[in-house]
This record gives sequence, structure tokens and C-alpha cells, in this order.
Amino acid sequence: MNIIEFKNVHRAYVKGEDVVKGITFGLHAGEVVGLLGRNGAGKTTLIRIAMGMLEAQTGTVRLFGLDPRVEPVEVKQRVGYVSEDQVLPAFMRVREVIAMHRRLFKNWDDEMARGLVERFRLPLESRISGVSKGQARQVALLCAVSHRPELLLLDEPAGGLDPAARREFLETSIQLLNETGTTILFSSHHLNDVERLADRVVLIHEGELLIDSDMDVMHEGYSIALVPYEANGDGAIRRSLARHDHCIAVREKPDALHAVFSLPPDRARDVLGEQFGIAGAHCRTAVLEEMFIELVEGQS
Repeated sequence: MNIIEFKNVHRAYVKGEDVVKGITFGLHAGEVVGLLGRNGAGKTTLIRIAMGMLEAQTGTVRLFGLDPRVEPVEVKQRVGYVSEDQVLPAFMRVREVIAMHRRLFKNWDDEMARGLVERFRLPLESRISGVSKGQARQVALLCAVSHRPELLLLDEPAGGLDPAARREFLETSIQLLNETGTTILFSSHHLNDVERLADRVVLIHEGELLIDSDMDVMHEGYSIALVPYEANGDGAIRRSLARHDHCIAVREKPDALHAVFSLPPDRARDVLGEQFGIAGAHCRTAVLEEMFIELVEGQS
């Protein structure tokens, strides 16, 4: 059984304009999955549906086999959640926020909480309104992970933090829990963070699932082909590439046509030569950030 599973999930805020369009994927126990997409792609909507904060209008979402809207208490006891726009009670002291969460979770680990207070150097007597944005986010993280959740959902949790604070935040949350088998789904606009920490990538574009791939496959099994313009003629090659089963994105750039293939470079080169009669196309692998840009910009 998947720890979390989305099946054909649709959600709209305005009638007839779906933000999420038939998304289906799941996470096995212990996986760390990066959820990617532009702003407005549907990432936050999916995570809020998983938390039971929103309801899928069609399709189903299950966490541990449970419906988060039907059994919210049972689900939330087993989930940690941090988001970029999460707000803690401004009038409460840091120690009071921690104590409140300690009462809420039956599996609270005092030793882990104390260790994170020391690691983050949190000012326990300060009110939330008086601490920095980074410290407030660290308090939220401490509260999300100190009950050792089976599933951790992070929605741009380090957005707005400086690079050093962002790295510390993500590495603490992901490495701390993943070593004990927690399943983690996190969204981030920082592709180097995803590349460093995730086992798998799920890319959503305009509400639809575009890529669901292990990170190793993304590195070795996908390629970018630069097709010379003289091979494109009146644009027929571009249209033909866009229809090919293994070509998942194609766009025009000043230097050449850029086509993304779900094939390693040598196989993409063979396809271009054998099926399109294109010789001399340069095919290569790419880092995640470049691949992300090519994919989202190359959708027709």
C-alpha cells in the first residue's frame, strides 16, 4: 500500500477552470519525492488536498489508506506539515507553541524537540511576533517533525529564507526523518535542493502530471537534443517531433530546436537519424534545473 496516493484528482476554484487535472501518483514508504512546477501549477492545491484542507472534486486521495476528510484526526496524528504561508500564533512564546504541539501528538519525542531547540538556538521565551522569519519557520519545523511522523509534507517550507538558512532547514527536515524511514513529499522552486535531496521527481505543468521519474532516470534516461534549423524546413520537423511518443517537449531557440526525449542521448540520436533523417543533432543529458526549463517552456 502506498503511504500517500492521488488517483485522478481534479480540483477547480472557478467552475470549468481546473487547477488540478486528473493527477495520479503515489509514494511508497521511505521515499523522498520532490514536487516541481511553476507557480500556479497545482502543487499547493495537491498538498492541501492531502492534508484535508481542501476536497478533491473528483478522484480520491488516501493517506495510509485513509480519507483525510473523513478521518482527519487519525491522519494528522501521523503527518507532519510545514508550508511557506503557515502562520503560528503571534502572541504565544516559542516554548508555549512547542508545548501546545506536545499535547496534540501522542508520539511526541521530547529528546528530538530539545535537540532541535539547541540546533536552531531557538529563543524559548520570545514571542512568535518577535522572532525572525527563519526562526518562526524553524519552530514550525520542530513542531512538524518532533512526533516522528510517518509522512512529512513540505510546501515551499524554506521559501524566502537566505541560501544558508534554506539549506539547513531542508537538510534538517529531510535527513533527520528519512534516516528513520519517514516518507517525504516536498515542493521547492530551488531545483538544486531537489536534485540533492530527492529520490524521485514529480513535475506538474498547468495542473497535469508531466513527469514522474526516479532522479537517477532523470539524470541518465532523459536527454535534450539540439536539432539544427536547416533540418526543420517549414516547421514540419517540429510538428513531427511533438507527436513522437518519446519527445515530451520541443521549443524554438535562437541556436536550434530544443527537443526533450525520454531516452538517453545515444538512443535519442538514433531516433533522430533513423526516423527523421536528421544527422548531426547534438544530444546530451542535463542538470535538473535546465531540464525543468526545457520541459515547461517546450509544451505546445
